[in-house]
This record gives sequence, structure tokens and C-alpha cells, in this order.
Amino acid sequence: MSNSIDHDREHVFAEALAGDRGAHARIFPLKRDVAAFADGLLGILFAQLSDDAAATADDLAARLVLVRRDLGALVAPFSGDEAARPVVAAFADALPDIHARLVLDAEAICAGDPAAESIDEVVAAYPGFLAIAIHRIAHALHDLGVPVLPRLLAEVAHTRTGIDIHPGATIGRSFCIDHGTGIVVGETAVIGDDVKLYQGVTLGALSVAKSAAGTKRHPTIGDRVVIYAGATVLGGETIVGADTVVGGNVFLTSSVPAGSIVYQTSQFRVRRVHDGFEDADFVI
Repeated sequence: MSNSIDHDREHVFAEALAGDRGAHARIFPLKRDVAAFADGLLGILFAQLSDDAAATADDLAARLVLVRRDLGALVAPFSGDEAARPVVAAFADALPDIHARLVLDAEAICAGDPAAESIDEVVAAYPGFLAIAIHRIAHALHDLGVPVLPRLLAEVAHTRTGIDIHPGATIGRSFCIDHGTGIVVGETAVIGDDVKLYQGVTLGALSVAKSAAGTKRHPTIGDRVVIYAGATVLGGETIVGADTVVGGNVFLTSSVPAGSIVYQTSQFRVRRVHDGFEDADFVI
């Protein structure tokens, strides 16, 4: 009797799930297919990320045709095959610029990190470069009006690197991410040229109210700005002027002029253990 009841409950649940699927019948790309597309494209753009570093021009041209096909399959569920074709063509036209920007990014990371021994190492191993590379692909698709897919690409990078860059964020040339884990860059953030971010930096919004959707919610970072680990910069009206240095753990919600140094002061004491403890030592 119990097995029959359990079966009936499962069938009712299955019917509810089927009904819900009917209400959301559009087939979304699977993240694994999106990840495969990103890996395939980056393997074409950079030999360091390819399983065939010695590929000829003919080989690469053939692979680019396959990339166009794969991208069309990812875009078509949202717009249909006919509407997907011009999007794919426009993205293909943008690839030389994407590649050129990524080369500058790799050079900036290599130049800005004393531990980096070569550009090859940066491209092959650095999570900051991978996050930037996928972002530039996602941002191009975002600018072409492709829904959902750019966000799925961003989540592939987020999963692999711990770096969360919304595909809508605008990032200039020679962008350097050092270490990178925990970086968050919001949708309407604007980052200038030659900017360097360290781990744990947040470029976020002052408010997460849904009513703020479609507005400039995230900060603007000027050229040649360095933002050190753990700093938080919030607000769509917040502008960090060019050539500014933002110190570690700074919490910034207002604009600062170009050429500034922003830092917080802290107090700490060092005592010897045999001097004993005070109540304040245990305040959390």
C-alpha cells in the first residue's frame, strides 16, 4: 500500500514539474556547452590554451568556422536561426579586436606581477587572464544584445577563478588582475585603461533595490588606477580619478580627484604574551 501511495505522490510531483517546464519551454544552453565554446575559442586565439599549438592557418580557419556554428547553436534558442546569423557574423568581425585587447591584458599582467616569468605563463596559468578573456568575449555578445548567454559565460569564469565580472561592465585596455580571487565588478562599472585590481576588490552598487535596474549603479574607475586588496568602491556616481591609488580595505562611496592616495588608518598594539591578557583582547 505504501509503495502505491509513494508512486502516486511522485506522479503528481512529476506532473507539476512537467507543467512548469511547459511554462518555460525555451531551451537554455547548458553551462557545459557554453564552457566548451569558450575553451574552443580561447584555444584558437592562444596557442598556450590549445591542444594543438602547431595548428596551421588553414587549421585555425576551419576551427573558426566551427566556432561560428557553435555560437549560432547557443544564440538560436533566444532569437531563432535567422536572427542568430547576423549576431554570429558581427561577433566574428569583433574577434581580431578581442584578441588584440587580450594580448595587451596579458602583457599588462606580466609587466605588473614580479612573479610572472613570461606572457606564456600568464596566458596558460593565470586566473586573472582567464577571467578577463572570458569577460571580453561575454561583453562583445552583451553589446550585440544576446540575452543570458553572456551571463552564462561570466559564470564559467566565476566558477573557475572566483572572479565575478558582469558581462555588462566596460573595461578599457591593458587591464591587470593580480591574484584575483573574490573580485566583483558590477554590471554598470566603467574601468579605464591600464587599471590594476588586487584580490577581494568590489566595484559594487550602493543599493540592490530592483527599482535601480537600468541605472548607473556601479563606479567609474579612471585610467592608471590601482586598487589594492579588499577595497570596496560603491555607487554609480562614484568616480575614482585617474592615477589614483586606493589602499587595501578602503570603503569608498564618494568620488576622489585624479592623483589621489586613498587609505585608511588603523591602530594595533604588540605585547609580549607573558604580560598577560586584557578583556579587550577577546572582543569580537
